[in-house]
Amino acid sequence: MDVSTHHETNSEKNIAILVTKEPRCMETILDAEKKKLLQGSISVIIGTEKTLENIAKKAKIPFIVIKESNQEKAEEKIMEVCKKHEIDLIVLARYMKILSPNFVWRYPNRIINIHPSLLPAFPGALAYTQAYERGTKIVGVTSHYVTENLDQGPIIFQDSFKVDPNDTLEEIKSKGQKLEADTLLKAIKMHLENKLEVRWRKVHVKSK
Repeated sequence: MDVSTHHETNSEKNIAILVTKEPRCMETILDAEKKKLLQGSISVIIGTEKTLENIAKKAKIPFIVIKESNQEKAEEKIMEVCKKHEIDLIVLARYMKILSPNFVWRYPNRIINIHPSLLPAFPGALAYTQAYERGTKIVGVTSHYVTENLDQGPIIFQDSFKVDPNDTLEEIKSKGQKLEADTLLKAIKMHLENKLEVRWRKVHVKSK
């Protein structure tokens, strides 16, 4: 399937947010759009389940559920939605599926993900649990462009927070989820403002 976009000529970029069930990142992005902090428009939210549908409805953003268990078929449907809405930027707001290379190559440097770890450490979905079990003193998050290699795309921003020895796993998760949302939003804003450039697999922030 061909994917046509108008990102080269459109100053107000169209955004698709992909989600599963964690609300914090999506809510932060929606709030930023409501406050007119984004040089773009959230055109559609695509979920693997209905958990976050009511939040999208409240924000008056179309919410489309794609429950297809076969990832190839699911991605075909996602591409159809993105083509219909002329999507320029795809944001993975704690989307708990792995996008295939066949999907990713169609949106080079136009898919942004947030990972709950200072990559490349603690890859995968259970990063906070790994950090907690290892007694990590600092926990971080990484926003990055998505490439065909899992969690190996060009890093946009990273941030971290200190862990108190008495912090529970839930307290670490709560701190991490806020930092995830803030770091993801920062990456989105910089991308929409055309301030990011990828050279030799590294992200550079343009000076002007």
